[in-house]
Amino acid sequence: MTNYKIRPIKPSEITLLKEFLYEAIFQRDENNLLPKEIIYDAHVYQYIDGFGKADDSCLVAEADGRVIGAVWTRILSGEVKGYGYIDNSTPEFAISLYKEYRNKGIGNALMQNMLALLRKKGYKKVSLSVQKDNYALRLYRNLGFAVLEESDEDYLMVYEF
Repeated sequence: MTNYKIRPIKPSEITLLKEFLYEAIFQRDENNLLPKEIIYDAHVYQYIDGFGKADDSCLVAEADGRVIGAVWTRILSGEVKGYGYIDNSTPEFAISLYKEYRNKGIGNALMQNMLALLRKKGYKKVSLSVQKDNYALRLYRNLGFAVLEESDEDYLMVYEF
């Protein structure tokens, strides 16, 4: 069992979101990983570009003196919409953990803490997009996310408070 704590991200740690954004990308083939530069694609980079605005929220999991995972939300209502875009007032989730810390309940704890924070901030719903074969789909369903829209490859999911 990994001992960890969940806390708000520190301003000095925001640069870590680049690493976690890459880790958040679901990659089916572990032997053929996407290049790390993929995060600079406009559709992807918007999840962290200029992070720290009023509607941005981020919690991290810390273990052994280092950040091992992050969950963050943003409202992506610009010209390029987020993958989990519903409307201009619904935050979208992004979450990732380093591989060695997955399947230990840490992601669940991060998600629950973020849901509680967003509820406290007065949001009515939150959204995310997930590929149908992503192992995290079960986590999202167990937390109460429901499918709002479906495409061939992924689900647009929503959680309503």
